[in-house]
Parts: sequence; structure tokens; C-alpha cells
Amino acid sequence: MYKRSDRVGDMIRQVVGEMLLRDLSDPRLSSVTLTGVKVTEDLKQATVFFSAMGERNREEAALHGLQSAAGYIKKRLGRELRLRFVPDLLFKVDRSFDYGNRIDRLIQTIKEEEEGNPPEDR
Repeated sequence: MYKRSDRVGDMIRQVVGEMLLRDLSDPRLSSVTLTGVKVTEDLKQATVFFSAMGERNREEAALHGLQSAAGYIKKRLGRELRLRFVPDLLFKVDRSFDYGNRIDRLIQTIKEEEEGNPPEDR
């Protein structure tokens, strides 16, 4: 079942994504990619997950940029979504890409070790 909070999250991601492309000229947001939005069941809070390509300090700068634009983003969401109450926005860095890359590197290391040292009982 597709819940209302999921639909609102999808709409928030679409509107904020368009804003990043067209409206928000903050240079700290140039490398930001939205990865998802999780809205609470009561629609009072939306957590916007993002990644920023580059170093950790770039993620931190992007987080500050998004937080400083939160009021503007919320106002725009109010106009676009036509909800009675616009959820409060919380921005979080999505570390799942880092985690996935780490897993890939570990698997690659294991494969390289197996190729270099084949087991004797095979």
C-alpha cells in the first residue's frame, strides 16, 4: 500500500530537486543530489537525504547551505504542494553510497586474495 506520507515525500523530493536545479544559486549546493525523503506518518516532519560528491567538508558545506535555505524551501513547498501544514524539514547526509563502496572494496579485496592464494582442497 502506498501511504500518503510516501506520496508527500515523493512530491517534496521532486520540488526540492527542481529548486536545486533552477532556483537555489548557493555554490555550496552545486554538487548536491537528493537521494530520498522520509516523511513521518503525521506529515509533521520530512527528512531530506542527500549526497554531495567530493570530500567530507563539501558534505558539511552542503548541509549548511540546505539548512540556511530551509525557510525558503518550506515556503515554496507550501505553494507547490497545497498542504494544510508543510512538514518541518530536516536535512541529513546519505551515507549509503559510502557504505556500498566500502562493501564493494572489501569484496574486491577478498576476490583478489582468493585469486592470488587458491585454496588447496579445490
